[in-house]
Amino acid sequence: MDQTQEPIASPATTRMRTAAFGVHVFTALGAGIGLIAMLEAVREHWAAMFGWLGVALIIDAIDGPLARKFDVVRLQPNWSGEVLDLVVDFVTYVFVPAYAITASGLLLPMAAPLLGIGIMTSSALYFADRRMKAADNHFRGFPAVWNVAAFYLFLLHPSPALATLGVAVLIALTFAPFHVLHPIRVVRLRWLTMWLLAAWAVLAAYTIVCDFAVGIPITVGLCAIAIYVAGSDAVIRKLKSFKA
Repeated sequence: MDQTQEPIASPATTRMRTAAFGVHVFTALGAGIGLIAMLEAVREHWAAMFGWLGVALIIDAIDGPLARKFDVVRLQPNWSGEVLDLVVDFVTYVFVPAYAITASGLLLPMAAPLLGIGIMTSSALYFADRRMKAADNHFRGFPAVWNVAAFYLFLLHPSPALATLGVAVLIALTFAPFHVLHPIRVVRLRWLTMWLLAAWAVLAAYTIVCDFAVGIPITVGLCAIAIYVAGSDAVIRKLKSFKA
């Protein structure tokens, strides 16, 4: 027997196909969660909105491993999990947070609608960019995680002028030639990244429960982890250039 031959996949049964389709349903549920988050945002229940966006984030984190476990690509070839994931992500990572950023009064009133358009347009282009990820799974440019950007705006609550400038800079950085860490898929220092990601999740959940009324230590911790995610690749590249 040829030892290099690929193992033969087990025959597909109705139960297996149903389970595989269930993963697609689970992913699509994220869009429904996004609607609930939007309803909370319209009521200006910002902490509740972020809570539901957090639920959507959890779904997004575990649907990929579930899809691989249940062999969704083979068993449900007529449904594109990749397209479905992008559709749901656009709702929860972009659309709902863009509304929160522009409707919350955090930005200068005259600039808010224009920046909202900028967020939506730049993110749509980013999601369609086949070069979204580098070969080592880092994101290219600011990865349109406006749910995270909105979270930090509500946490830090800068002046409207500074918040407006910050959002404008992030829109521009969507197309900038720098890399941002993908917390799950980047292999380098994954052990450290996963520990920091877990710490961030705990701190963020506590912040939402407290309706963003947290002390300086929590704020500093959240900002430090964000700096690590955004800047670790640049630091490592710079260190390698010094050694060379």
